[in-house]
Formats: sequence, structure tokens, C-alpha cells
Amino acid sequence: MTDTMTDPSKSQMIMPKPELHHIVIVGGGAGGLELATQLGNKLGRKGKAAITLVDRSRTHIWKPLLHEIAAGSMEVDRHEVEYMAQGHWHGFRFRYGEMIGLDRFHKRVHLARTVDEDGREITPNRWLPYDTLVIAIGSLTNDFGTPGVKEHAIMLDTPEEAERFNRRLINACVRANTQAAPLRPEQLKVAIIGAGATGTELSAELHSTARGVVAFGLDRIDPDKDIKITLIEANNRIVSALPERVSNATADILKGLNVDIRTNARVVEATATGVRLQSGDFIPAELIVWAAGVKGPDVLADLDGLEASKGNLLVVKETLETTRDPNVFAFGDCAYLVPSGEKDPIPPRAQAAHQESSHLVRQLRRRLEGKPLEPFKYRDFGSLVSLGHYSTVGSLMGFVTGRKMLIEGWFAKLMYRSLYKMHEQALHGYWKVALDTVSRLITRRTEPHVKLH
Repeated sequence: MTDTMTDPSKSQMIMPKPELHHIVIVGGGAGGLELATQLGNKLGRKGKAAITLVDRSRTHIWKPLLHEIAAGSMEVDRHEVEYMAQGHWHGFRFRYGEMIGLDRFHKRVHLARTVDEDGREITPNRWLPYDTLVIAIGSLTNDFGTPGVKEHAIMLDTPEEAERFNRRLINACVRANTQAAPLRPEQLKVAIIGAGATGTELSAELHSTARGVVAFGLDRIDPDKDIKITLIEANNRIVSALPERVSNATADILKGLNVDIRTNARVVEATATGVRLQSGDFIPAELIVWAAGVKGPDVLADLDGLEASKGNLLVVKETLETTRDPNVFAFGDCAYLVPSGEKDPIPPRAQAAHQESSHLVRQLRRRLEGKPLEPFKYRDFGSLVSLGHYSTVGSLMGFVTGRKMLIEGWFAKLMYRSLYKMHEQALHGYWKVALDTVSRLITRRTEPHVKLH
């Protein structure tokens, strides 16, 4: 592979081997990395196609785990995947960079220049050509332009943001333990805006890990008295996308943990000391997490004429092709697909991205063989909400009755963990996942269960 100068702007064109069909996958999230790995194994290693994965980060973390990183109950290093190493082992190339544009006429992706923490250039502004492009860059939290959110709240869209929140949490506990003055009204108070899966799971994890941090020598803090978590939701119930029985069961568990749940509550402002509700109430909080609303990255709003929804999601056909270009596919959280006969789009869930990735592996092979593409059919296996070590609540689809069954406790937790194991197995295979799982269980017994730095 060679780099050649192609235009006066001094951006570079990365040239693949001309004799191979070049498939470029932009976005190394749950679906994108699974797709690159499987295509690399089946096509890249056999010289049937050149597979390239592009991402603005160098490592991958399964996004549903971010609330555990934020709470400090999971070590990032044990679960992250190095893109370059994964590509070396599985027959695809990795290119570091963020997609900032698209030239569909010349079939090339525009990647932004990257720099290190000292401002030195790592990779130049450049273009990456493709024959088939797959966009899987996920979604972002939508603050709806609420005043003060960008300045005072943290969103859990990336591992870096999750780790930043965790550092703030630990610093807040240490600060409160060493100061001579009494606690201010907002100190050691956490406000989580948005009671979807992320916000709800984070509230339970924080209840446990904050007490774990205090237990390691912060004896001036009384966790039951001083630490307070408020979960704020604009709808009339938490995890409103799930069945009402699941929502009610989840709320009962959280109330038992003294989590203050505010429903029908809309936040109109975030400040350095808390959040203000539309009702006029003010909730003191030193730490604010915004987990409400979903939108596509801004680059998708006008990506060289591709059709996008109001939330910046790329509209796709049932074949997962974008509506205006058969050479460009999109899937996962950044895609908007309303299945035939349905009114609502496929929800942004890990199981959907996993199913779409598996479907695209087969369809892109058919595309190379000149065969017609088959439509994607989503199967809803139910939904689960993990409440840390306290419980897991959810619903599973009963394929005999056709109805969803409420599950809770140990069995629900096992099913929740199996979702992550399915993702790991798609990336690494059965034996590596089995060995890693045993290794983590052993080391977990010899280390603190919360991150202390």
C-alpha cells in the first residue's frame, strides 16, 4: 500500500491494491469491529477482498460497558481491543482517523488530520478510496441544546468520558473526606438525566462503587447520609422503551437502594451546583451525567447527499444499503431502518448491531459474487437492564408463546453477561474468550472491586 499526493490541499490518497475489491468500514464499535473481523477472516485472509477498518480511536470497548467504567467497577485495560493487533490477527487493515466527509462520485472517504497531546501530527488529512463503504459510527447523546449541559455535565459516549467521570467521582470523595468545612448542599450528590438503560444501570453501579471507594479509608464520609443519587426522566416511567413490568421492577429495586427517581421531570438548565427542572425545582449535584436522547454524529446530517433522518441517522433500505447509493451501507445505531409492516425503526441496541453485522457478512459476500442482496430481518430477543451486583431485570421473547417473559435475578444476570460473551466470541473465538474469562475471575479475587485512581 502506498500514499500519493492527489490534490492541492495536500491531503493524501491511500491506495489499496487495485486488483482487489476494497471494502471500507467506518466505525469500530460493536457492529463495525465484528464485521471487519468476520470479513477479514472470510475474505481478507483468502485474498478475495481488501478489508479496511477506520476509527478515530485506537482501541475498542463494548459501549454497554461504559457505565461500569464510569462507576469504576471495571478496568478498561482488561476489556479493550487494540484495532491494529486485531487487524493483524484477522486479515484486515486499520486506519486511524475520523470521517469528516465523503465523495461518492470518486468513491472515497475524507479522513481528518490527527494530532497527539502535544499538537504534533500523527496522520495527515487524507482520502481513502473504496468500492463498498459501510458506515457504522454509532450515535451520540443528544443534549437538545439545553443550557449549561456542555459546560457542566458529562456524557458517556466514549471510554475517555466515562473515565473522566470516574476520576471526578473519586476526587469528590477524597475532597469531601479531607476538607475541614461541612459539606456543601451539592457535594457528593449525583444527578443522572435520562433513565434509559445507561442512566438506570449507572445509578445502581454508583450506589455500590461509591460505597466501595468510601470503605477504603474515607472514614469521614457516611455513604448512606452523604451520598445521594437522583435519576431524572422526562417520561412517566424509567426505561420507558421496555415493557412496563420491567420498568416497575427496575424502579422498585432502585428505590430500595435509596435512589431518588424523578419522572415527568424535564431539565431546563445545568449549572455548576446542580440542575433546574421545568417545574422550577432545583436539584443540587456536584456531578451531572447527561444520558438522555440519541442523535447521529453531525457528519451524517449532510454526507454528500445521503438521506438522513431528523436525528442525523442514515436512512437505509431493508438490505442495509443507503437509499441513494447502493455502494454505501449503514447499520447499527447510526442507521434508520423501519422494517416492512412496522411503524417504528429498529431500536439502537447491541443485539440489533450484532444481528446486522452477521447479516452483512453474508450479504457482502453475495455482492462480490454478483448475487442479489437479501433483506435484513430483525429478531427481538428481549431487553435486559443490569443493576450491578444487586440484580438484573428484563424480558425475554418466548418463541413458543410469542410473548415476552419477565425475568429477574441470577438467570437474568447470566443472560445479560452472555450478550457480551457473544460479542467477544465474534471477535476472538470460543477458546480465547473462555481462557480470558477464567483469567479475569482469578485476578478479580486479588484486587479491589472498584477503581481507586
